[in-house]
Parts: sequence; C-alpha cells; structure tokens
Amino acid sequence: MLKLHEKSRNDTVATMADLGRRARAAARPLAIATTAAKNAALAAMAEAIIARERAILDANAIDIANGHEAGLSASSMDRLKLNPARIRAMAQGIRELAELGDPVGDVIASWERPNGLQIERVRTPLGVIGVIYESRPNVTADAGALCLKAGNPVILRGGSDSLNSSSVIHACLVDGLKAAGLPQDAIQLVPTTDRAAVGEMLKGLGGNLDVIIPRGGKSLVERVQTEARVPVFAHLEGICHLYVDRSAKLDMAVGIAVNAKMRRTGVCGAAETLLVDRAVASTHLVPILDALRAAGCEIHADAEVLKLFFDAKPATDADWVTEYLDAVIAVKLVDGVADAIEHIETFSSHHTEAIVAEDAQAVERFFNEIDSAILLHNASTQFADGGEFGMGAEIGIATGKMHARGPVGVEQLTSFKYRVRGSGQVRP
Repeated sequence: MLKLHEKSRNDTVATMADLGRRARAAARPLAIATTAAKNAALAAMAEAIIARERAILDANAIDIANGHEAGLSASSMDRLKLNPARIRAMAQGIRELAELGDPVGDVIASWERPNGLQIERVRTPLGVIGVIYESRPNVTADAGALCLKAGNPVILRGGSDSLNSSSVIHACLVDGLKAAGLPQDAIQLVPTTDRAAVGEMLKGLGGNLDVIIPRGGKSLVERVQTEARVPVFAHLEGICHLYVDRSAKLDMAVGIAVNAKMRRTGVCGAAETLLVDRAVASTHLVPILDALRAAGCEIHADAEVLKLFFDAKPATDADWVTEYLDAVIAVKLVDGVADAIEHIETFSSHHTEAIVAEDAQAVERFFNEIDSAILLHNASTQFADGGEFGMGAEIGIATGKMHARGPVGVEQLTSFKYRVRGSGQVRP
C-alpha cells in the first residue's frame, strides 16, 4: 500500500509530465503566431491585471499573512508584497513589451558566398522555458509576457509563499491568451507546492523543457545549476559594488550611494559594498555615510573607515562576500581605481558595478578591466533592470557568459537558425 507522501509524489510527477506535454504541444502554434496576435494577447493581459487589481491584492494579503506567520525575512516580505503601484507597474511593463519589436523572424545578419549562396541568420524561439522563482509574484506576469512575446511556451513554478497572488495573476494572463485566440497552455502555472515539482522540472519533463531560468536565493540557484539536465540562465547572487573615485562630485556621490543601497534593498541590483578612494576620504566619506545612516542604513566599515566614522560596526571578511538584501552596506577605503578594480574582481559576483567619477581615464579603465554583466558610470546600480534598459520586463539578470548575459529580456529568450537560398548550387 502506498504511503500518502508517495502517492502525493506520484501525483506531482504525473501533473508535471502533463504540463510538459501540453507546453510542447503549444510550442509550434506559438512559434508561428503573428506579431499582432501576440501583442493583442499582451494588451488583454494588462487590461485584465488592472481590472482584477482588487482580487490580486486580496490574494496577496493572504500570502503576506502567511509570510509573517512563517517568519519570512524583511527582504522576502518586500519582494512578496504587492500594492496598487506595483500592480500598475506590472501592467505597464506588459504594455511596453507589446510596443517592442517582435524578435521572432528578425534577420540578425546576412551575407553572400562566392558561389552565390545567400545566407541569413534569423531569430527563432528558444522552445519551452521553465521559470522557477521565489517570493516575487510579479515574476509571474513578467516571465509569462516575455516568453509569449518571444514565441516560447512557459511553465512557471512560483514559490509556495506567493502561490495565491501568482494564481490570480496567471488567470489574467490566460484571459489574454483566450482573447487573442492563442493556446492557453502557452503559459502554465505549476498548481502544487510540492517540492518534487522542481525536481521534475530539473529533469526536463521528459525532454519537453528546453531552458530553465531560476530567480531566487542562492540555495535555489545553486540547486538548479547542480541538478538541471537542461541549459540554465542564472546568477547566484548580486554582490554589487559602488566605487567613488577621487574625481567624483560629492553631491552626486551622495545621491547615487543612497539610491543604490536604499531605494529597494531587496533587489539584486542593490549596492552591497561601497568603495571610496582614499584620496577623498576627508571630504567625501563622512557625508556619504551620514546620508546612508540618515536613510536607515547600517554601516559595516573597515578599520580605516571606523577611524573617520564612528557610527559603524567593524567589517569582517564575510562582509565582502555577503548579499545583504537589507539596509546594510560594507564600506572600505581603496587606493584609487586600480585598487577598486582589484577588490571588485576578487569579491564580485559579476552582476553590477558602478563608478562615480569625472576622470574619463578612470571610467574607461573601470569599464575595460571589470568583467561584470553590467557596468555603470555616474548612475545608481538600481538601474540594473531590463525595464530601465528599454527592454520591457525581464526575467532576471544573467551573470554567465553563454547565450545570455545581463538583463534577460525578449531578445535573450530567442535562439537562431540559418536560412540558405541557392540557385541550383552543388558542393564539389
């Protein structure tokens, strides 16, 4: 006789296999769907999200209450929480995505061979995408809409803590698919909180998943990268740095530092380490740290910084490799841009780094020598976002070097094929 958990696991395996088959069946009609049909679906999705704002907020209130009861961290609660502004932002992101060009069928490059063959490299959908994410119910809308625009069916596995919110948002996406006459199985939400569902996705759902994108904490991403039998777009964590050069304008440095750390502390583009050129320690350091403290930030400082700024805790070795996702920042003095680069290349997760400087040579060296997905000059690290890049919504920031790097937007969710046109050529 089967035990209850074994029966539950068997049910989950069957459910996931069915999701995979249905997604694969939706792949071909979605790949050849017209731009007009996809954009109509996106417009209807945005309208449905706005129309069902109250239902989304009610569902989110249940998730929030459950999160408090479960003792979720402040950063997790921030990512979980929805409000009218965030719901409007979800809908607006979908509308902006509809306004972007359709990548499918786009000719990336073309050339003619000496024998007269005409060759084109053309964008195509990647295939069936699996997205595994924690806490953020907005990812349901972002990922579903992005995959649709790129012609990819998607299977969404949100965290158990956001299932109520995600379910209502998913229903809005399905309404959009129905309105445009597109396959409803193009966007599916895993209906169970059973952890075995993730394991089935990592196995590839019987060959029906082509790519997996994890978006969540370090432990989730590490598990996906370790166990997945299909390609993965991922980043482990966002240990992002802000370097204030000796040539930086003080007011600009203060404004950028506060925004980079405190605008939203729970996002992966939040600055976690502040490096200040020792040459301007006497003029820039204290005003920047005073502003951060006034904004509610806890300072973890190296020994030199502690001598100049007393309202701080001593930094430990762990601080340089910690993604706080909270109102905490590690601070260190460095000997100019070379020393800053050395520190960043030693401790960075290669997500996002920023320099505040007026010295063009320092900026170019920073840009040329640091190997991170996103580099910014005189701008907050919180601009590490596909929407801010004009790419519409994004699924996440990829820090690997294969296929996609940086914001994973609609173009990054495509592959390509070659079209070769001849006039009777045969190969000698």
